[in-house]
Amino acid sequence: MSETHNEQMTGHATTKNSADADITTRLRPIYTQTGLDALAGSRVLVFGLGGVGSSCVEALARSTVGELYLVDRDTVDRSNLNRQALAFEGTIGRDKTTVMREMVAQINSRCHVETLKTFIDRDNVSEVLAWAGAEVDEEGRVVGRGRIDYVVDAIDTMTQKLVLAKLCWDANIPLISSMGAANRLNPELLEICDIRKTHGCRMSRTIRKECGRRGIPHLEVLYSSEGPVRPSVVAGSSHGGLSNLGTASYMPPIMGQMVAGRVVRALIGYEPWRWDKESGAGGVACETKPEPATAAATTIAGDIARETKPEPATAAAATIAGGIASETE
Repeated sequence: MSETHNEQMTGHATTKNSADADITTRLRPIYTQTGLDALAGSRVLVFGLGGVGSSCVEALARSTVGELYLVDRDTVDRSNLNRQALAFEGTIGRDKTTVMREMVAQINSRCHVETLKTFIDRDNVSEVLAWAGAEVDEEGRVVGRGRIDYVVDAIDTMTQKLVLAKLCWDANIPLISSMGAANRLNPELLEICDIRKTHGCRMSRTIRKECGRRGIPHLEVLYSSEGPVRPSVVAGSSHGGLSNLGTASYMPPIMGQMVAGRVVRALIGYEPWRWDKESGAGGVACETKPEPATAAATTIAGDIARETKPEPATAAAATIAGGIASETE
């Protein structure tokens, strides 16, 4: 079998063992060099390093985001082994921020990581945003995004989510907030959209109502419309004051990857944050196929189209290519 034919059948790149290959080798064709430069110069602040947050950080590091600011107060627990990217037998009992920093260094040594071990509440969110580079006034109030390019909310508790959402909205800081994954099994029902368009999710309903009360007109969220399954009563399954919470091993990691994907698409200019007051972008709810908003995005979209539609070499390849096209269009 020829090397070219082997690559078509297996998807293995012929340059996989090349001495000059690096973390960007497979990213550059789809992100473009312009996109990679933008990612390298970006700073993302992540609140929460649980199942969603740890997988999100891992994906951001692999996407070559230049700076990651990570906030979490917890240590790795044995119950985290089923779903959290940083949970291993050897990391149990260690601070999540420390473990995550070490993981990022192993993935992308060029990524600059700052960590903060603290519990987030209404009294210190502004300080944490300032620590990560947000613009503050003389009284310490957050008034702009400053050096922060995106904020990820992977916090468990709704009170902190709402405080963070209000501060970010008022200061025009791009934010995506992850809703709950507990007692859900179907990742196909996950969706990124405006909080106003959510349905079938109890946490989203509460957040939606509170956003209205607090003057937050838009909040981008990742949520599931799946009705929660009926959990079995199991000792030790309580979390955050709620009992009988079960979490499928794959749900939080998938959510973390989806959140990271949303952030990356914004940072490379393919799908900018929808409600940037400075650019005048309008709110587009539940967009699944956004039109490229920039010249860079148009270039990326064109490159993707050319890269993902090769000429089929055989009848079998034509069938496969047709199936892929129908799935991705």
